[in-house]
Amino acid sequence: MADPAKPIDVPHPDARPGDAPDFSHIQVPPAGKLARPHVLAEAATLRGFPFDLIRVLDDDGQAVGEWNPGLDADTLRAGLKTMLLTRDYDARMLKMQRTKRLSFYMKCLGEEAVATAGAMALDFEDMLFPSYRQQAAYISRAKQGGEREARKAADRQSGGQPAPSEAPRAARQQEQTILTDMMCHCIGNARDNLLGRQLPVHYANKALNWFSVSGNLGTQFPQAVGWSMASALKGETAIASSWIGDGTTAEGDFHAALTLASTYNAPVILNVVNNQWAISMHNSISGGKAETFASKAIGYGLPGLRVDGNDFLAVYAATRWAAERARNGGGATLIELYTYRGEAHSTSDDPSKYRPKDEWKAWPLGDPVERLKTHLIGLGEWSEDQHTALETEYKDLVSAAWKAAVGHGTLEEGPHAPVPTMFEGVYADQPWHLRRQRQELGI
Repeated sequence: MADPAKPIDVPHPDARPGDAPDFSHIQVPPAGKLARPHVLAEAATLRGFPFDLIRVLDDDGQAVGEWNPGLDADTLRAGLKTMLLTRDYDARMLKMQRTKRLSFYMKCLGEEAVATAGAMALDFEDMLFPSYRQQAAYISRAKQGGEREARKAADRQSGGQPAPSEAPRAARQQEQTILTDMMCHCIGNARDNLLGRQLPVHYANKALNWFSVSGNLGTQFPQAVGWSMASALKGETAIASSWIGDGTTAEGDFHAALTLASTYNAPVILNVVNNQWAISMHNSISGGKAETFASKAIGYGLPGLRVDGNDFLAVYAATRWAAERARNGGGATLIELYTYRGEAHSTSDDPSKYRPKDEWKAWPLGDPVERLKTHLIGLGEWSEDQHTALETEYKDLVSAAWKAAVGHGTLEEGPHAPVPTMFEGVYADQPWHLRRQRQELGI
């Protein structure tokens, strides 16, 4: 019976600063427990999935169950390398922000599998509408784009492929170039492809089918739905995939997007990254009384999948299932990626004010990098020595990328984008007041 003296209920987390982390309420089901349904199964027959958890990697690092995507060792290693490179990139960029070389940054510690596997499971032509914690997806997509260009070049001239002995060197050069470009954007220097028009980590790249990150994150979902509908109307097979955080589900854009996706059978994947915390706000506030975020799909007649977000194979498998469903006329899927934000929401946030210190280390689903590493070692396709050597190599690579980036300009001294660019690319026909401002500047 409700307490009449307490007319409303304000949700709160299970632990606050000074408390021991408490995840005793989380029941982690065995890996491999859930069957993999047909991709065109009716949403009404899938109503148990939002309340369970798709897992492939068990506690020993073995891949089990019907959701195992059966990836080859090269693909698994590519995923591990991208996650590891992202983690080193993040660490460097946070350090640069703390020493005032950047104005702002947002890390994705603990969420690397969400972005890496979510991008790798899609086709290059698919449009990505990311949040500001998908830097691993950007790196993965940029690698994919570079490989495509290399193949085209090889097709144009015989002998264009690098010799096997040169392949690792070429891969490292490609990775360094990708990071340098990302860093230049975050600095806002003369090489910033967005000409200083976006916040740091709000990447955009049309050539990579990567839609601009929006600080008002909720807008990504309806835009992704609309893009996917346009693709379908044009008879194309490309789908859209978008990511938001759990806090954004409390915004009206989330519900508008689900209504549109359900009504028009849009070929889109809508990912909710439930990392437990929005900025200072626990997910119990945005989730309300709903048992899971994936269960919000039920009211819209959509399938909802709840996935172990720290399991690279589970994220890959669920994304592939949803993509195949969308391409075959099955419409949208809402995926809740169950994970934990290891670091602050951004460099403007202080998590020590609202949660226990190092709470993420107690997260019962573990570390995504360590879990995939353990899986590869178990397969005999990786080793601790290889991992340690790659960590050292990536730290050097990230340092070299930063040196190259500041060679194109620093935050304090520039050079930045040329002044005339602030008037360009906004209006097809420049209005009078902008013409007058340009004249006042003498340009």
